[in-house]
Amino acid sequence: MKRILTGVALATTAALVTATPALAAAPKDPVVAVKKQLRPGKGVKFTERTTIIDGGAREVFVRRSGTLQFSKSGIAASDITGKFNISLSDLGELPEGETGELLKAMAAKERTIRIGTTSYLSGGIWSSMLPEGETWFKAAKGPTGGVTGMFGQPLNLAEPATIKTLMKGAKPAGGGFAGKTKVGDLWNASAWLRATWLDAPSAKAKKSSISWRITVNSAGVPTRLVTTFPGSVIGGEGTVSVDTSYTGWGGSVSIKAPKNEVADKFENGEDDLSNLNIPLGSLAG
Repeated sequence: MKRILTGVALATTAALVTATPALAAAPKDPVVAVKKQLRPGKGVKFTERTTIIDGGAREVFVRRSGTLQFSKSGIAASDITGKFNISLSDLGELPEGETGELLKAMAAKERTIRIGTTSYLSGGIWSSMLPEGETWFKAAKGPTGGVTGMFGQPLNLAEPATIKTLMKGAKPAGGGFAGKTKVGDLWNASAWLRATWLDAPSAKAKKSSISWRITVNSAGVPTRLVTTFPGSVIGGEGTVSVDTSYTGWGGSVSIKAPKNEVADKFENGEDDLSNLNIPLGSLAG
């Protein structure tokens, strides 16, 4: 009898073990996964939207899409299109003169091709500032995403230094990782961020935190990134939320600099982007 009971007990235990669902495996380390993707001629695509949250109101402010081309160590080139979520009808009656023309231009898409640290800027406000017959403005050590890039995703998950900084304080969360990282730590680590924001964050802003959540696939590469941070970090109000989706990791990418209709000075003879006077307050209103 004891032998029979023992056999039944063992059989039952085996059945229970077989029927128990396996515990979900911890997501793979995205630092390792992303580094494996960094091969010349390969890249990734992304789309994103930036939402401004102020009180109970939520409004999409910027939409962007683009392609990143890799080198062995990071990002070799990028091609990004961005647009403020406005139309000419939203702007109403425009003021006369330069300000009105600038606002009108900001309702159009802008495109930034960046090869190494040299940026080629087209559309958007640049179309109103270029000499007649020119389409692109060439800027050495230029921004990664023009004006709209200032309001885009501050974290670039194809940049090893950025993702390594994020993972220092990361915790597993629903198919990925989540955490909070100081703006100052990201500013120090990320060459991409320093090139994206046209002005350095204030000492106060550097102490602010960016809350983030990364979703990864079975290989460990990011498929989605959502960040939230105070609008004051980029000189605005309320809270900023940026939702970025990544697709096509490891696909073939070839980004080239434009060869024709390229100017290295604006129509007024200036070439310094730091002197730009952009009426963003009029857009927010």
